[in-house]
Amino acid sequence: MDSRALIDHIPSLRRYARALTGDAWAADDLVQDTLERACHKWQLWIVGSDLRAWLFTIMHNVFASQARRAPPRATVDIDELAPQLPGAEGSRDRAIDLQRCLMLLPEEQRAVLLLVALEDLSYAQLARVLNIPLGTVMSRLARARVRLQDLMEGAPPPAAGRPGLRRLK
Repeated sequence: MDSRALIDHIPSLRRYARALTGDAWAADDLVQDTLERACHKWQLWIVGSDLRAWLFTIMHNVFASQARRAPPRATVDIDELAPQLPGAEGSRDRAIDLQRCLMLLPEEQRAVLLLVALEDLSYAQLARVLNIPLGTVMSRLARARVRLQDLMEGAPPPAAGRPGLRRLK
């Protein structure tokens, strides 16, 4: 594997990791873990195939594994505290609100939305990266766009006790 080709993909890996985790430190750790795994498993990459898609697949799998193993985190509902928080409306506030709304999306919807919007992956590439059917990609993307728009317009986040419909394997 050409190390220059790998290095060229680091900015997009960092962008996606930051959007997935919502935290700069955790994103850097995720990129590091992804690159370590890629270097360790380089012989599994097929020369001539899409290196970027392979790296995103590794990152997605590493993130999913870490999320399964992580202990539950204590969270604070920012919407409950919003009336108590001072601040002026502005473009920075809108960007922070977008980040908050992205983090309220279910992980599978957020992953699809970010890979299409930020990394400009095609639906077919995305289906390979996430190992899901093409129709599922389109469905998740459509639901993510609608939910994100609702959240940005002030719709309440889904109730914690009602996660919504989930497909059982």
